[in-house]
Amino acid sequence: MSHLMSKMLHAARSEGTAVAAVNFYSFESARGALLAARDADRPVILAFGARYLKNLSLTQAAALARCSAESLNVKWALHLDHCSDLNVVRAAIDAGFDSVMYDGSALPFADNIRNTAQVVSWAAERGADVEAELGAVKTGAHSAEDSGSVELYTDPAQAAVFVRSTGIDALAVSIGTVHGLYKGTPHIRLDILEAIRAAVDTPLVRHGASGMGRGLLQDTIRRGICKINVNTELSMAGAAAAKELLDREPAAHLSSLSLTITEAFRKAAESYMDLAAMKPEERTSSAQGE
Repeated sequence: MSHLMSKMLHAARSEGTAVAAVNFYSFESARGALLAARDADRPVILAFGARYLKNLSLTQAAALARCSAESLNVKWALHLDHCSDLNVVRAAIDAGFDSVMYDGSALPFADNIRNTAQVVSWAAERGADVEAELGAVKTGAHSAEDSGSVELYTDPAQAAVFVRSTGIDALAVSIGTVHGLYKGTPHIRLDILEAIRAAVDTPLVRHGASGMGRGLLQDTIRRGICKINVNTELSMAGAAAAKELLDREPAAHLSSLSLTITEAFRKAAESYMDLAAMKPEERTSSAQGE
């Protein structure tokens, strides 16, 4: 491994864009994400959430990602998403994941620093990257995440101390986003994001891109977000396509269902990649044309 995720994020930051991190938990989701990256001509981070260990083991997820990428000329990295279990994080590094997200955001600040620094040490042995989180992103509608109901904004001053003390490669921030879909109008604290960006030089990550809307998504990228995590809308697109096929053809073969889900997932993922890939000048032109 050679810091694949970190290279992607620094390249995106230098050009004023972002990289989409797409959650996968099956062949359809992995292949769909990679096909979207191919068609959008963009790199992609395949994010396997620890909560999906009931679907796939870490070694199965790694093998599935590699097999799904076969014959596709795509830049991709394999990432462990949202994991608070240090044993699972270490196992993912050993299984060949390019990066891991240790989520100690629910812990006291000092404990989060200590555990994250330990993960950084493990990752360094394998050339892997580490993402960590400060603050708390609450759960919205249709979310598969268990983030809770309380929003805790990331403190810029704490972020500076945290990054300096741990040596992480990416920082996930809480600025008003939610996992899943928004139950009301999103209230994103761009002022906090700007303050965090001024306080740290580490690439910033935003969880909860689904349902945010084109303008807000681009506003956060303009202010320093260079990795966006998407899951819920892609899952819903695949499930809706499966339902539509089964409503139309109740006896549809499972192989046809798999292809249908893959294509729906691909389309939904590509739309986010296209938005994330827009250069700053393109966002300005787009906004003027709306």
